[in-house]
Amino acid sequence: MLTGKSFRIVPERRSVSSIIGHPASGHPTSTPQERRMHYRTLGRTGIKVSPYALGAMMFGAGGNPDHEDSIKIIHRALDAGINFVDTADRYSGGESEEIVGKALKGRRDDVILATKVNGPMSDDPNQRGNSRRWIMTEVENSLRRLQTDHIDLYQIHRPDPDTDIEETLSALSDLIHSGKVRAIGSSTMPASDIVEAQWVAERRGLERFRTEQPPYSILNRGIETEVLPVAQRYGMGTLVWSPLAKGMLTGRIRKGQQTDLRRAAIFTSFSDERRLDAVEQIIPLAHEAGLPMTHLAMAFAIAHPGVTSAIIGPRTMDQLDDLLAGVDVTLTDEILNRIDEIVPPGTDVGTPDQSAYVPPAVQRSSLRRRPVDERAAA
Repeated sequence: MLTGKSFRIVPERRSVSSIIGHPASGHPTSTPQERRMHYRTLGRTGIKVSPYALGAMMFGAGGNPDHEDSIKIIHRALDAGINFVDTADRYSGGESEEIVGKALKGRRDDVILATKVNGPMSDDPNQRGNSRRWIMTEVENSLRRLQTDHIDLYQIHRPDPDTDIEETLSALSDLIHSGKVRAIGSSTMPASDIVEAQWVAERRGLERFRTEQPPYSILNRGIETEVLPVAQRYGMGTLVWSPLAKGMLTGRIRKGQQTDLRRAAIFTSFSDERRLDAVEQIIPLAHEAGLPMTHLAMAFAIAHPGVTSAIIGPRTMDQLDDLLAGVDVTLTDEILNRIDEIVPPGTDVGTPDQSAYVPPAVQRSSLRRRPVDERAAA
């Protein structure tokens, strides 16, 4: 019989922690407010962050339009010990940043605040991407919406094949030197792009990416092959998004059953048979371990030594409370071995995540095919 034993979250440089009681229901005995969160170092920045980061994508018109309710959710997370908040300029057209800014009044110095730039903010082709022109403009917009004079972690939301990486790093370096940004990071970058950015920074004397933000879950383990090892090699912190696989690892998605999850009607991955088959194997494993599926999924995401924090994205207070109830959970080697049998290390199950970055070499058929008159061998 597998058991989901309960420990406190430990720092990145492993330390021994006391075991906390874990009843048969699989829920920790302490409440979120009673816990003291432990912290991990964000790469080699020296910044200490909680293993759970609060993602703000669901705050605003794209998720929870009630500002006061969203602010209460943020405050609950901070009270529980989460000190890492991640948002982006494009989330609800900037509304998410505005909500976060309101919520952090009087608490800004206690929070590691991260936001991102790249996504389109209008129909103007120059109000998007990773150019110096746009970065220098949009950082001012983010600072205004967030009601702060600095951003702790400013991330490039997606790679931009149309902009030279030196151009991007040069602009970001100037923001660090001006004091408006403390550290810079990337998101969904292929391993080869991460290496190139590190080399360009070193050769040109520019600030380097200190973090990477890739998708990672039991169903999406592809980054274990190269991205996580490369990030570790360069001393980068990693904050992973979608540890619940967009909701597939909540128990609300079952094979052959209807779901109330709205995004299931949008993303084709929710109807992918291979992903559904994997979920049907994970559900009994969580039950056997005495854990809610969400707790199993989150504990898996932060168990990898290359992962600094996993981003949670609650829309409601109930969703946040459910996730906070699992912060003490760790997974035994036996459970992790069983997960490896269901989804082998370094593999993604089924249809790729539609929100993830797809390199031009894969996306554009013209880059994969020679002109017709050049395809023959003779």
